Amino acid sequence: MQPYDLTRARRFALVAASAATLSAPLPAAAASGVSIELNRLEARDQSCRVSLVVANPGDKAMDSLKLDLVFFDKDGVISRRLAVEAGPVRASKTSVKLFDASDTPCDGLSRVLLNDVTACGGAEDCLSMVSTSSRVKGVEFAK
Repeated sequence: MQPYDLTRARRFALVAASAATLSAPLPAAAASGVSIELNRLEARDQSCRVSLVVANPGDKAMDSLKLDLVFFDKDGVISRRLAVEAGPVRASKTSVKLFDASDTPCDGLSRVLLNDVTACGGAEDCLSMVSTSSRVKGVEFAK
């Protein structure tokens, strides 16, 4: 009979614990994050109509989703800052939110920054639970 190798037993326990951690499901907050897509920009007189697609795959609705958006022109200079209410956001639902950015020409934009999420229905760190993307050619949507 071989002597018991404590170091080998510890390594085995560490590998087993690591494997269990990697296969564990993600926390509910990570699995239920909200994605916001900049889907379309449409010129409207002296303003730009912004279409956002908001997807909430989680099982918790949000009565409020307040976005602090900053618009940048083609030179990278801030042209407008705007706070919008994108809520309510229903659970397990994708919806479209429209708003107008007055005195902001759509063809002059290069980037929209999600500067902050000031409310998201009670969660503590709203900004970290939101992901961004853009379908508008030549206009980045990031946080």
